[in-house]
Amino acid sequence: MSAANDFDFDLPAELIAQHPVEPRDRSRLMVVDRRRGGWEHRVFAELPELLHPGDVVVRNDTRVVPARLVGRREATGGRWEGLFLRERPDGLWEVLAKTRGRPVPGEHVVVGLGLRLVLAARGESGCWIVRPRRDSGDASDEGETTLALLERHGQTPLPPYIRRGRAAPGDRLAYQTVYALRPGSVAAPTAGLHFTEAVLDRLAARGIACVDLTLHVGLGTFRPIETHRLEDHVMHAEWAELSPAAVATLEAHRRQGGRIVAVGTTTARTLETAAASGTLQPFAGETRLFIRPGHVFRGLDALVTNFHLPRSSLLVLVSALAGIDLIRAAYAEAIRCRYRFFSYGDAMLIL
Repeated sequence: MSAANDFDFDLPAELIAQHPVEPRDRSRLMVVDRRRGGWEHRVFAELPELLHPGDVVVRNDTRVVPARLVGRREATGGRWEGLFLRERPDGLWEVLAKTRGRPVPGEHVVVGLGLRLVLAARGESGCWIVRPRRDSGDASDEGETTLALLERHGQTPLPPYIRRGRAAPGDRLAYQTVYALRPGSVAAPTAGLHFTEAVLDRLAARGIACVDLTLHVGLGTFRPIETHRLEDHVMHAEWAELSPAAVATLEAHRRQGGRIVAVGTTTARTLETAAASGTLQPFAGETRLFIRPGHVFRGLDALVTNFHLPRSSLLVLVSALAGIDLIRAAYAEAIRCRYRFFSYGDAMLIL
């Protein structure tokens, strides 16, 4: 039985990518072959030639919202930082916040270009329930939706290992897939960041279809596994949807011998959640599926993924697909060959 320590490794800090490769599809691609237990080194732009006509690529079309909120407490002038997590049915926001001192309910915080947030109540694990005041004095905020307010006042929510979470202007586009459509994520589905319109056009020209699903990525994607036994780890919930039309397309390709190629661990979780009964079924709702060694994959045949954090559920997932020993060896090779790791890093294709 696997333990969390089986998924730990030492990574030189200089291999944590701080900026994306330009153009996106020039990132490196390690192609891992499960049958022969080896790999080869390619470039992501070659992906269409590495897949077969009749395969279908499944993408997560979630869109990252500018969820990072930076401002000051009106009462003290102290710096305040928050990460928007979700809007509740009552219109209040759940925000993961940090500041010096101990804020109290009723305090006001001014963020961005002047949006006022009222700290309504403490939540759990550093969260606050806040009320956005659309009457902040900025007429442009009046009647704005939550998404519009975040677009105006928020910043790109880079993970802390990239420039300590401090985004530059170019990150609003760079930390977003070219096919992003449905707003709702606080972190990017990073395997999709390598795709360009040119790669998508070449996939289509080779007879490789693309199908979209949605999983809104939550903050828990960065949470390390802190339990000794994997089965004791509590997986975070994320909202996902796989439509009936998408299922019909995927099943049609499989009947004709095509492979389902999942782009990213978020896509993999959605497909495997939808296939929990043994066959792919439409799905809409929250998933807490923790894919670990011993899992029988029913919803995908291949995976495009990035190089993941030690002791992360994402690394456990790719190890469940390719095998712990093969992934451990592939990661050692990636470090030896100076691959770039994590969100802005290079990619892996598991076949």
